[in-house]
Amino acid sequence: MKSRVLVVFLLLAGWAAAQLDAGMTMRRVRVQVALANRGCDAATQVKLMGRGGPVAEATANQQCEADFFNVPAGTYHFVVSGQTIADTDTGAIEMNPTVSAELEVRVSRAGELAPNYDAPASALVSASDLGVPASARREVDRAYKLLGKRDLTHAEQKLRKAIAIYPDFAVAYNNLGVIYSRLGDRERERESLQKAISIDERLAPAYVNLGKMSIGAGDFASAETALNKASRFDPVDPATLILLAYAELMDRRFDEAVATSRKAHALDKPHALAHRLAANALEQKGQVAAAIAELELFLAEEPTGPRADAARKELADVRAVSH
Repeated sequence: MKSRVLVVFLLLAGWAAAQLDAGMTMRRVRVQVALANRGCDAATQVKLMGRGGPVAEATANQQCEADFFNVPAGTYHFVVSGQTIADTDTGAIEMNPTVSAELEVRVSRAGELAPNYDAPASALVSASDLGVPASARREVDRAYKLLGKRDLTHAEQKLRKAIAIYPDFAVAYNNLGVIYSRLGDRERERESLQKAISIDERLAPAYVNLGKMSIGAGDFASAETALNKASRFDPVDPATLILLAYAELMDRRFDEAVATSRKAHALDKPHALAHRLAANALEQKGQVAAAIAELELFLAEEPTGPRADAARKELADVRAVSH
């Protein structure tokens, strides 16, 4: 049986800005676009992003490589895009000024595994907030509705008003973290979430959001720690378990990923994506028949849509390499 390379999926980060030192340059930066045994599309583009936007752009060759020459030292991020792949941002990368660099950006086809939940909370979630004045609670509820409408500016204003009324409002700080996540302000996102947890150490949504931050940064071990805490405090939330299974899969903890995926699907609100996570982990363990069975279950539960299309392709690939 041929082996297939595990596809690692990066969540969008998008918060880096380049800090350049014009007096120091690198000889070359080579970016390898990893698509797990599938060739690059002719339109696969790699952008080197700096403070003011793109610094340089290249089209990946047939080996899925893109080269950048005479790159100044500093902090950058790379963005990979194409006709059929999900836009992927590496997040901040420090470039060593003295040597050439080679790095791999692992991407997914559009519609493949990429759970990207955040967890805004209603004003009734946190036990520590039971004494919150009604006026502050109303502001959080209004902000919650504005978040649903993607009106981030006014939602932030409502949350700031709630905190002004009641400074120890854990849920308000968590929801500020969600706003800053959507704005790409990682520093204020982390500060808000940590403040929420300092007020209420059992606030599960804040741990979910910290876990999502760690996934976006590629720190899957930290993501597992945060998401395990979230699941301990809210054991019936399938979204938390899906994110945890994803982090375990990316951390190559395949047995744990399978177990967590099945735990997520066994809840009252089953999630079809659990089958695809389990399938990917089982395939890496060499249990191809079990992986095929999980993909078939996914398609039975979610037969249409972009994820179903991606699952059918994945199923065909797994069956092809099993012979």
